[in-house]
Amino acid sequence: MKSPESIFSAMLSMFTQAFQMNRNPLPWTRAINAGICAGLPIVIGVIFGNLSYGLLSGIGSFTYLYVFHIPYVQRAKRLFFVAAAMTLSVGLGTLLAAHPLASAIMVGIIGSVATFVFGALQIKGPAAIFFILGFTMATGMPLDPSLAPLRAGLVFLGGAFAWVMGMAGWITNPHGPEAVAVQKVYKELAALIQATGTDNWMEVRQKLVLTLRTAEETLLAGKVPWDSREHYKRLLLLNDQANAIFVYLLEHFEGCQTALPSELADHVRAISDSLTKKRKEMDVALLHSHEENRVVQTLIDKLNEASAMIDMPPGQTNREISLPRQSLASIFGGAFDKNSIVFLTSVRFGVVLMISAFVAYSFEFNRSYWITLSCAAVMSGSTIISTFHRALQRSFGTIVGIMVASIILSVRPEGLVIALIVFFLTALTELSIVVNYGIAAFFITPNALLLAESTSQIHDLAFFATARVIDVVIGSGIGLIGTSLIGRRKASSLLPHLIAKTIRSQQQYLFTLFSEHRNGVDVIESSERRKMQTNITNLKLVYETAIGEIPSNKVALDMIWPVVFSIVQVGYLLESCLKSSNCPILSDQTLSQLLLVFETMAKSAEQKAVIPMKHVPQIRGFTKLQKEITDLQDALQLSKRAYS
Repeated sequence: MKSPESIFSAMLSMFTQAFQMNRNPLPWTRAINAGICAGLPIVIGVIFGNLSYGLLSGIGSFTYLYVFHIPYVQRAKRLFFVAAAMTLSVGLGTLLAAHPLASAIMVGIIGSVATFVFGALQIKGPAAIFFILGFTMATGMPLDPSLAPLRAGLVFLGGAFAWVMGMAGWITNPHGPEAVAVQKVYKELAALIQATGTDNWMEVRQKLVLTLRTAEETLLAGKVPWDSREHYKRLLLLNDQANAIFVYLLEHFEGCQTALPSELADHVRAISDSLTKKRKEMDVALLHSHEENRVVQTLIDKLNEASAMIDMPPGQTNREISLPRQSLASIFGGAFDKNSIVFLTSVRFGVVLMISAFVAYSFEFNRSYWITLSCAAVMSGSTIISTFHRALQRSFGTIVGIMVASIILSVRPEGLVIALIVFFLTALTELSIVVNYGIAAFFITPNALLLAESTSQIHDLAFFATARVIDVVIGSGIGLIGTSLIGRRKASSLLPHLIAKTIRSQQQYLFTLFSEHRNGVDVIESSERRKMQTNITNLKLVYETAIGEIPSNKVALDMIWPVVFSIVQVGYLLESCLKSSNCPILSDQTLSQLLLVFETMAKSAEQKAVIPMKHVPQIRGFTKLQKEITDLQDALQLSKRAYS
């Protein structure tokens, strides 16, 4: 049993971590735009003599908070569906406000579905929280189901304005997000070249693999069949060349004891810097030859080829590069599984949210929706530890926020003053949320209270403030308890199964890729490839979730990490083989041995036991893949102590 001193020390550490300030750059442009989206609808409402309509439209403006640096094609669709979901939430809240039981069930469904969709698609951002806000605020408005179309329509207008604000950058820089993604690839590629011959190689390599994967997904999301601009085609070529350079570095320089010439890394950084500059500034000097070392010379040739692509004439950018898209059906199908952490998390979120709503309605709390909203905010943490942090941040931040709201509401602001306050509170929320969620809660709470209560007559501010604090404490407590009790060690228990499942999917994809079977199959669109991608994504997500569990076996998880890392590397190299024109068809004997190796590794993970290593046969032209499979076997052998 732990001593009181160790328990106190752990609690103090958790409290300190919860209020640790992040040193992130402040998003001034995003903050100002978010403030305009929230404040301008209220100004329009005041001008037309109806403040309540402006406040309702302000709820729709929360759509802008889902704007992130993603391709505009993807952003347009995402913001539209967010605005539509906000509209639907407010409409349903208005219709069901008179039926507490139905409202509690519906808020659970909204939270569960939104959490599942955002998790399956790996969408960053507030996820379900603002849909729940819209629904619960509508249930707290005067009862009148006939107003559902009007309220929903006003919210949609606010969402439409936020859509326009979010898409404004497309006019001047339609492929800006894609350019930034490829720029990051070349920045990390320069770091890898610089790390050659040092102890940082593996760490930088891991980061580059993730960056390459992100860039490919970004370019894929930005693809428009009817509008293929030269700049976009050039970015495709540059990203493809970066993959080729990376594979060459893996083949010839991993484990190298000597550093590469510093001008190579400088050259790649120059390419990176040029990708977001104006055309007239995009000159990148070619590297000089290095004839005394043929391997280095080949690398120089590849780097010069990349720099030549920057100013490539339009007619030469039409080289066909395949970017296979994973269908929504396969993405959701992979996440809709009893062993999927996304599915389990969404079910837990919906159930606990439903319970909080039942509690709120059963005891007839004043403005009971604040309990449900606080519960949702706490459960938005991605891990148990982050949920504890959210509970602390939400509780302390909201108490301060309620004090701020009480002061603001006590002077009974009207008209344009309300719009101005909402503008500043929204902007300050966006500036502070990158620093610490607890500080952001100082501004989120008064902002939401101002939107909800500006048209209400509050006669007893002390009662109002006390009621809100009680709501927040109860809601945070329910969210914390529910998250702690339901599936608190689920991620850790899933790891062996998911490791085995992912290895077997790689086995199937390898067979499709290197066998005669490939000639009759579209490997890019094959189910084997989709399964492998889905399983790798799920495995990484489950591992990250397991790290945040309480209690967690950090030593065991540290020993499992090399296994996860090698699985990701094998997946990347298999994808590289697909892109190569020299991908061989292996003999039946070689294939059989490779399949045996993968099945042995899967059994080792599944049975939590040490199984003798098998010989990994040579894969002609892909020695790096052969080595990585061997490394995966070694990692599984070493991880046996993690299961003991």
